[in-house]
Amino acid sequence: MAVGPSVLRGQEPQVSGAVSEEFLSGPTTVVGHGGDQIEAYAALPTGPGPRGGVVVIHHMPGFDDATKEITRRFASMGYAAVCPNLHHREAPGALPDDASAAVRAAGGVPDERLVGDVDGAATFLRGRHDSNGRVGVIGFCSGARQAVLAACSLDLQAAVDCYGAYVLAEPPQGSSWRPPSLRGCLPSLSAPLLGLFGRDDRSPAPAEVEELDRVLTHAGKPHEFHSFDGAGHAFFAPDRPSYRVEAAVQGWRLIRDFFARTLQTGA
Repeated sequence: MAVGPSVLRGQEPQVSGAVSEEFLSGPTTVVGHGGDQIEAYAALPTGPGPRGGVVVIHHMPGFDDATKEITRRFASMGYAAVCPNLHHREAPGALPDDASAAVRAAGGVPDERLVGDVDGAATFLRGRHDSNGRVGVIGFCSGARQAVLAACSLDLQAAVDCYGAYVLAEPPQGSSWRPPSLRGCLPSLSAPLLGLFGRDDRSPAPAEVEELDRVLTHAGKPHEFHSFDGAGHAFFAPDRPSYRVEAAVQGWRLIRDFFARTLQTGA
């Protein structure tokens, strides 16, 4: 399925150690759970490939400009990238904050639907002429829990968990969003997992990160976790007070190297 007519040509600035590719970016659609056509945002390099693909899962604040910028960043690294709008069904065409509020009121995105939507996004990427067949997934906050869920449910080659809340622990009583623990799913993890966390975070707290490490080690699942001093939740977000530049720079370097190993070379 082609990217829609309002694509923009872009080129990210060169950064140390990173590829900088010309790409097209703009709105598109993917076939999600139940065969639904859902809104998505794609950023696609124009070079010949072959190349790996990245499914970007947005955070609970929604299908916003910050997440689209992240999608473009992966295209600048040389990956075909797509972000499905997980809130499309509840509020098509709505602003991200309004759509997110509607989804929260409905209890969050159902896990089964999330898996179907990510599967559709991965199919979109693998169906491209320049695909090498390898697809990874990355998510932030609630999207990071969903990235782990997707990697436990689908045939993926890499997964990145950026401070994913409630992978093991369940939300406190009274929370409108009550996703089930993924503990029982973790033995089915299909891909190496990179986890990036802040030591000052409380969701997930360092103790939960340590427990997740133990569970994955016991299950024999390849993973590498990095926790950053002085960083809390959402340390990647440059438009928030939580932003921590040193942790974010190190985190992006780790993501770049991890995807290079798992999506491009298949090592």
